[in-house]
Amino acid sequence: MGEEKKMLTQYAAVPAYVTRDGSVIRELMHPGVHGNRNQSLAEARVPEGGETLAHKHPRAEELYHFTAGQGVMELDDETIEVRAGDTVCIDPGTVHRVRNTGEGDLVIVCCCAPAYSHEDTVLV
Repeated sequence: MGEEKKMLTQYAAVPAYVTRDGSVIRELMHPGVHGNRNQSLAEARVPEGGETLAHKHPRAEELYHFTAGQGVMELDDETIEVRAGDTVCIDPGTVHRVRNTGEGDLVIVCCCAPAYSHEDTVLV
């Protein structure tokens, strides 16, 4: 049997950057950086009064788990209210965006499979 690799990231050591949709994220685990294989995990923050750009991912399925704040999420033609504790599944090809309607940051833990890539992000 091959040796198992242990992977660990520490939040403070992960730099934040802006994605194509305008959200500020930290890639907590990503194959291109950490060596895992099939998915990525990131934290996104949308500032008070802010919103992401409408976009879709032709290949990736996403899970958004909201850990702080409240907002409105658009999924194709549907609009839903979201708040801390909610989780949303976004199928590949679904146009989506999120708007922060609360006080403070709207914080989202995002899981993508396959892993997030700028090339799989199409602004609409």
